[in-house]
Parts: sequence; structure tokens; C-alpha cells
Amino acid sequence: MELIQTTPDLSAYLAADEAVDHDHPRVREVAGRLAKEAEDSYAYARLSFEFVRDTIPHSQDSGDPRVTWRASDVLEQRTGICYAKAHALAALLRAEDIPTALCYQRFDVVHGLIAVRLDGAWHRQDPRGNKPGVDARFSLGREQLAFTPDRAAGEADYPELYAAPHPAVLEVLKAAADRPQLWQSLPAAL
Repeated sequence: MELIQTTPDLSAYLAADEAVDHDHPRVREVAGRLAKEAEDSYAYARLSFEFVRDTIPHSQDSGDPRVTWRASDVLEQRTGICYAKAHALAALLRAEDIPTALCYQRFDVVHGLIAVRLDGAWHRQDPRGNKPGVDARFSLGREQLAFTPDRAAGEADYPELYAAPHPAVLEVLKAAADRPQLWQSLPAAL
């Protein structure tokens, strides 16, 4: 699948916004700590991916009712669904000047992940969090995402790479009082 930048200016994929708030002190602190362990951009990107995937539980898996959507809140509260974890990973990568896009897949509901630009190309990564049946890995080669769409069932990969969270995603995250309410309002398509 060919990934499509929705914004031609690569600098848009480095920008901070209300959800990908990489200028927040909490994001900067985590990014600085991870950067000290990395010898290059690839190692930093992999460490950031593993940090978000492995140390921030997916709130549905853990039963956490809190809804986070801002990267700094995800890192502070250590919880989030796929969209929120994608915002946190995008913020950590952008904090170290690695262009990062938000992207989506469609299953029963829309699933969020990121694409990182390294070695002159975009590479999708899914920091959702592993569990039985889900084994997402950081890779610049063959994708190893949490889920693979079943095209015969109407599932899909969206090829668009967004510089900011899709408005439909951000709207439901901001409006939800808790995760059970959020689960009732997740977008079915973009």
C-alpha cells in the first residue's frame, strides 16, 4: 500500500498540537531519558515505540476507565486506547525531530497507529500493546502491526498520513466521560 501524506510539507509532521503536545515538560522529560539510551534516530524510534507499547497499558485490556487523549496525559497517567497511545508515540518521536504521522485502519471501529519517517520513507508502527493474539513489533522492513484488515469482511487500511489527529477521533476522545462511554461512540469509519 502506498502511504499518502495529507500535507506535502514534511515540517507539519514535526509540529506540536493540542493532542501531540511534544513541547510539554512531561513529554520532553521522557524523550530526554529515552534519547540518552539511543545511539541514533533508529534506536531512539525503536525505544520510544517499545516504551509506549510495553509500559502504557491499553485501557481496554487493563480495564482502566480513564480516557486520555493528550500525549502528556497518556505519559502521566500511563493509560490510553490505541489513538491516545499513537498520540504519545508521535509526540515522543517529534520531540526528537523525527517526522511522525497519525494513520488509521478500519475494523468494527477505526483503529489508530502511527507512521514514522526514517531512511527516506514512511513506516507504519502500532504501539497499541501486545496481548495474546497481538504481536506488534517495530520494523522498517515488513510491517508487523497489531491487526491485519480482512478485506473480504470490509476491513481496510487507510493510506492517508495525517499531521494531526483526525477530527472524528479527537472529537470522541474529548467528549467521553469514561472508556465505557467512549466505546459506544468510537467512529466506524473516517
